[in-house]
Amino acid sequence: MVNIQQVAKEAGVSVATISRVLHEPNLVTAKTKLKVEEAIQKLDYKPSMLGRNLRKSESRLLLVLIPDISNPFYFDIIKGIESIAISSNYNILLCETDSNPERENIYFDLIRTKMADGIISMDPAVNMEALMDLAETHPIIQCSEYTDEGEIPYVTIDNEAASYRAVKHLIKIGHEKIALINSNKKYLYTRQRNKGYQRALEEQGIAVRKEYIYHTDNLGFEYGQQTVKRILKLNDPPTAIFAVSDLLAIGALKEIHAQGLHVPDDIAVVGFDKINFSNMTNPALTTIAQPMYKMGTLAVDMLIKKIKGENVESIILDHELVIREST
Repeated sequence: MVNIQQVAKEAGVSVATISRVLHEPNLVTAKTKLKVEEAIQKLDYKPSMLGRNLRKSESRLLLVLIPDISNPFYFDIIKGIESIAISSNYNILLCETDSNPERENIYFDLIRTKMADGIISMDPAVNMEALMDLAETHPIIQCSEYTDEGEIPYVTIDNEAASYRAVKHLIKIGHEKIALINSNKKYLYTRQRNKGYQRALEEQGIAVRKEYIYHTDNLGFEYGQQTVKRILKLNDPPTAIFAVSDLLAIGALKEIHAQGLHVPDDIAVVGFDKINFSNMTNPALTTIAQPMYKMGTLAVDMLIKKIKGENVESIILDHELVIREST
């Protein structure tokens, strides 16, 4: 591999001059710069980015914390993050936390030791106290999942309004007995979506029935199946289901079909997120669309601004109700 000394010898200048051409070209003459560039091209010299980054006290590496890398909800967000990161000369490291504090501490240490420049957190179960402590001295942005405590900027949607809109749609097409398959109560988005669900019912004078509200520990497909088994055993089962993730809703669809019922004739289903799979179900799933790709691009843009020392404000994006055959 060609080193900087060989380039200096080829160009007939000092190593210091080569370094100035690479990092401070305005300090050398046009003639010298041309000689060095010709030598670099001839020898196919590749400057060490590690050395450059060490001199500037930066790693050009951004950490992206996600609870489960297999969840398709994160795909488009990650694509958005990667597109802006690459165009800004940053690399990203996907960090699957599995909601494990020990794993989180390993990733946090990468920031503390300057092996990474900043964090985008998408983990609703992250140790928020530790994250807020870290944010006092390091650039951190929350994406999709966030806390309303502290001062960490975030980009997300209005979860309460989105949930309200989904349930309002079910009421509009004639449903009053509407079940909710929600996530763990400890998450902020769970409480927000529950609030939207209840507000939609109460505005129409429909009683909120506790036996129609379910909470799962995971957003996986199988949890949707298991919950619908319980729902369909009720003495007075609902005529519609609103699930707070498409994976839960797709699991619900499968179990409804397994029970010999038809969607939407016997029971309607609405999901949340608009993952790619939601258009491949039979019937295609009505869902709340989150602008995942845009969420990712904004999150990384915000983080880079934070790294540069700029002020960043939180952003709440619009959502959309995508009506398909499941309702």
